[in-house]
Amino acid sequence: MTEKINADAVAPTGRSRARPGPSRRTARKLAQVGLFSAPALVLFVLFVLVPLVFAVYYSFWHWDGLGPLVDWMGIGNYQRAMADPVFIESIRHALLITILSVVVQQPLALLIALALSRNFPGRTAFRIIFFAPYVISEATIAVVWLLLLQPAGPLDSVLGGLGFGAVTQLWLADHSIVLLTMFFVITWEYLGLSMILYLTGITQIPRDVMEAAAIDGANARQMLRHITLPLLGPTIRVTVFLSILGSLQVFGLIQIMTDGGPFHASETPVIYIVHKGLQETSMGYGAALSVILGMIGFAISLAYQRFVFRRDVEGAVTSYAG
Repeated sequence: MTEKINADAVAPTGRSRARPGPSRRTARKLAQVGLFSAPALVLFVLFVLVPLVFAVYYSFWHWDGLGPLVDWMGIGNYQRAMADPVFIESIRHALLITILSVVVQQPLALLIALALSRNFPGRTAFRIIFFAPYVISEATIAVVWLLLLQPAGPLDSVLGGLGFGAVTQLWLADHSIVLLTMFFVITWEYLGLSMILYLTGITQIPRDVMEAAAIDGANARQMLRHITLPLLGPTIRVTVFLSILGSLQVFGLIQIMTDGGPFHASETPVIYIVHKGLQETSMGYGAALSVILGMIGFAISLAYQRFVFRRDVEGAVTSYAG
């Protein structure tokens, strides 16, 4: 009787189903991941990897973009770029905009986000006002500011009416201040994006932690320093990274308002690439400039990943492994 019971317990019934083995479950998960990631992967290959490969290939030729590839240059285009004073200066301009974005634009956006995270009448309206420039067409913003900054234009009239007539300048024609003027316009447009990202991070901070700190006697400054900013660290690092990459690729506003002038004083690498590649039909040289700019951005991304994102990535991997 005992042997029969044990045999019945071990023998599979008609209603029981064998569970798939580990290898089968792994294959199913891989198939699901492949199915959902395939569209994004195809788009990435078509619009990122393929153009990148063609850009590297064309950068070794002297090519006008129309005729066949017959004039092999080798690294000649890269040697020309390294000796091009305008291109070198454009990289300096991009780095200056990047530094100003990190040390001026991001702290300002964080301060505004901290102020707008509090409860007060009209908070929603202020959030909309600060974020609205980001959703407006960049061409519209450029044209509006181009009109405002004209000599004897609306901005100069307002400054003169307030008694600051001596402050008025040739905002877009003076090579010594045109880049700072463009940075002001860039900040006016993109400040709202950083502000929204910081606000999102602030709303994710547990309220019970803040309440516990208040009960323990911490004042607003202590809570900001020891609770808000440390917990907001991942959001700050991501937002700064996006700001750095965006600053290296700034194009639309400057192209419409100054086109890199006067005398290349507001030239950025992307504008210079367009000038050389499209306007002067030197596609091979423009491709080489694009590759160099891409390598600079890639190097900055790797360095940021290594020295800034490392803590966040290690924490995420540890949490997942646990």
